[in-house]
Amino acid sequence: MFKTIANAWKIPDLRKKMLFTIFIVIVFRIGSVIPVPFLNVDALKTLTEGWKDSQNMLSYFDMFSGGAFSNATLFAMSVTPYINSSIIMQLLAVAIPPLERLAKEGTEGRKKIATITRYVTVILGIIQGTAYYIWLLRSNIVKFSGWNFEAIFAAVVIVLVFTAGTALMMWLGEQINQNGVGNGISILLFIGIIARLPVTLGALWENFQLGLAGDVSKIIYPIVFIILFLFIIWVIVFMNDAERRIPVQYAKRMVGRKMYGGQSSHLPIKVGLSGVMPIIFASSILSIPSTILLFIGQDTPTGFWKAFFDAFDMGGWIYTVLYFILIIGFAYFYVTIQYNPIEMANNLRQSNGTIPGIRPGKPTADFIAKILSRITLIGALFLAFIAIVPLLYADATGMRGLMMGGTSVIILVGVALETMKQLESQMMMRHYKGFLD
Repeated sequence: MFKTIANAWKIPDLRKKMLFTIFIVIVFRIGSVIPVPFLNVDALKTLTEGWKDSQNMLSYFDMFSGGAFSNATLFAMSVTPYINSSIIMQLLAVAIPPLERLAKEGTEGRKKIATITRYVTVILGIIQGTAYYIWLLRSNIVKFSGWNFEAIFAAVVIVLVFTAGTALMMWLGEQINQNGVGNGISILLFIGIIARLPVTLGALWENFQLGLAGDVSKIIYPIVFIILFLFIIWVIVFMNDAERRIPVQYAKRMVGRKMYGGQSSHLPIKVGLSGVMPIIFASSILSIPSTILLFIGQDTPTGFWKAFFDAFDMGGWIYTVLYFILIIGFAYFYVTIQYNPIEMANNLRQSNGTIPGIRPGKPTADFIAKILSRITLIGALFLAFIAIVPLLYADATGMRGLMMGGTSVIILVGVALETMKQLESQMMMRHYKGFLD
């Protein structure tokens, strides 16, 4: 990886792109520490200390924003509204025929969908910013309350600043796509998660100090954490490149006096088809009860409802089992809406391609569907393993502050690999361009 970066830095065009990306990252981090007006920052820091390492929706927002959410800064909403907007548009493109036709129109259709996604992002940013403001108001963080002019003006400013921060992050991500290196939104997520690493390293150092003071377990647990973290990275890298190759044979055909086709190829199907989306979906749903409990505040339930909320605690076995089941279920759901075996079989038939031993048409579609089902199961079990192992470790050691979530690790490794591949492909393109010149 470092060799790839060093070689890319020697190429003037790529060096400019890398410097531009670094500049956007610096702007993002500056915006992450600019506080929103009309808020009591000291009271907010005291309030958020209790849920930073918990498993609720607010802790996920804080993770993706690199700590900006817990400090209520300009980029507190991060790119979460954009991610939700993209997911909504993907789902609607399957359910609504006009959007499906747009998705198939090529570059122009994708541009129109991207424009709609931006508008939906702003709408979701307003909704999410309003919800965050209401929580801040109920927690006595806002300096003005009531229905007077000052309170209404403060509410409008706070919500608009949160929404503007989301729109600005979306624009910064698009600038990286056009003039920088890597996927812009992914890069910003990557930097946000990296920004939380000093907190983890600080927790490691505290445990080492406790271990040196006499508690041996405080030394063993961090060492096990480091080994486990490296092992998870190795598994993610290994599974990221894993794929099932379906052999395809193309028939020979005459075009004029020339013979075309007849070659053998393959149809690659990646094991991690759904990426990190099933973990995000599952964790978002399971975090709803704990988030509701957070909003209840002083009126903590008792009896049945207390047992209900305790069941969804991150360390509970019910939570772990449901997490495992939901990840597998959402993995199948996501692959179902993204890949159509019938359409893949029709595309093979139109290009005179066949799978050896399988008849064209419905048998080919059934065969591809069977392969997709098996590959999806393997990928879902891999995601469930990555997501649950940190929970089991945290529950066994009681060191929740140390463990980074499976979502974070997958995003970190995935974005790093994707960016390196883009650098390598751009270097190769420039190499061949120079050779041809």
